[in-house]
Amino acid sequence: MKKSSLLAVSALCIVFSLNAEAKLYKWVDKDGTTHYGETIPPEYADRDTKELDHGRVTDRSETFDDKLKSSKQESVVDKAAIEASRHDQALLNSYSNEKEIDLARDRNLLQIEARLNSYTTMLKSAQSTLDGLHQEADSRTKKGWKIPQSLTDDLAAAEVRVADLQKNIDVNQKEMDAVKARYEADKQRYRELKGLSGGSSGTGK
Repeated sequence: MKKSSLLAVSALCIVFSLNAEAKLYKWVDKDGTTHYGETIPPEYADRDTKELDHGRVTDRSETFDDKLKSSKQESVVDKAAIEASRHDQALLNSYSNEKEIDLARDRNLLQIEARLNSYTTMLKSAQSTLDGLHQEADSRTKKGWKIPQSLTDDLAAAEVRVADLQKNIDVNQKEMDAVKARYEADKQRYRELKGLSGGSSGTGK
């Protein structure tokens, strides 16, 4: 009895071992029916098949990750193409000639220029205040007088004020440059869409 049981267990182990090593494939026939098996019929060998590796599906020709990556790349390209097409259509619908693009650019620059002028004026005032504080501190040092804490605090605050205003000026200057570049690119694209020469400034459609 024990010998029979031992033989049965051994047989089962052999079967499971063979099944573990055997490859299992998945394929779809001409009618769209999905099949699973250890071999692929010759007529479906060239079709899109998948190998089941220990319960995981693996493409024979291309992995799932590769397909996913390729799909994402195609999606990005498609999205960019759609956005470019929409932008081209907006250019044609928004402007009748290049001069209108320049006018739109100038309107957008007005607010930035106003901020720049304001920050520049404030910076001059803040710099003048800082220079005056430095002169006072230098004068006291030359006379051998102690610099009071209030003057030290005023100097620190004035330096922070000057740095902040300069930073705001730099930010707005970069914004202005970006707006000019964007409208210049739009004008160039408009010329291409309208079939105009590089130096043309057409006055109508």
